[in-house]
Amino acid sequence: MKTRFILIQTSHAGNVGAAARAMKTMGFDDLVLVAPRWPNVLRREETIQRASGALDVLQNARIVATLDEALDGMSHLCATAMTPRDFGPPTRAPRAHFEMLLKEELFAPCGSGLETDLAVSSGPESGVAFLFGSERFGMANEDVYRCHVALSIPTNPCFGSLNLGAAVQLIAYEWRQALGGFVVQDVAPQGQRADGAQLAGMLAHWEQALTAIGFLDPAAPKKLMPRLNQLFNRAQLTQEEIHILRGVAKSMLQAAGPNR
Repeated sequence: MKTRFILIQTSHAGNVGAAARAMKTMGFDDLVLVAPRWPNVLRREETIQRASGALDVLQNARIVATLDEALDGMSHLCATAMTPRDFGPPTRAPRAHFEMLLKEELFAPCGSGLETDLAVSSGPESGVAFLFGSERFGMANEDVYRCHVALSIPTNPCFGSLNLGAAVQLIAYEWRQALGGFVVQDVAPQGQRADGAQLAGMLAHWEQALTAIGFLDPAAPKKLMPRLNQLFNRAQLTQEEIHILRGVAKSMLQAAGPNR
């Protein structure tokens, strides 16, 4: 499903860059600006700096004169409005609405007779648009009224003010999670697990070192070594970690010197 982020009458160039960055981190790239304050906003230095590398999103972004142009091809419109309107679409939290929107029965083809304000065409041309108003005034009532839902981000009741870039980031994150999300990447590669022989060799080395420094009494060892064995088993040591522990044992033996 196509996803579009629409910024209406944005007045701060930096927020356009921040929105582009927020979109790219969640894998979205369709950005449309409706009558922004700066006609050259996509090329302004502050925009580029705040985009922080999301230059492809800025390069693909479009500037249009009217909201109608921005909505071309979109079938489900989501306003973002902190203040509920007395008249207009229902107000919902993003996560709750996205769960409802993505239920299979709500993706009904045109003419199915499904009576719901959430219905979205499942055809290749279907798309969801997220609309954000200007920083000073938010969304105009007439723009909210034409949407299927008004999304309200749950915030502190005493202070619900969100920067435009932050609002785009939250909506983009919740929508990406609803669509399935991304796998968390483990940047630290896991080393190869140590085998039983390596663990046994390390324990023997430690037994020798602990005896040398007087921590272990060979005449009365009690259950120290079996407990250490269980401890290291739970740790699921890698080969590199075995080398580190054997290095510690070697240093203990060297420190004990002739006394060992």
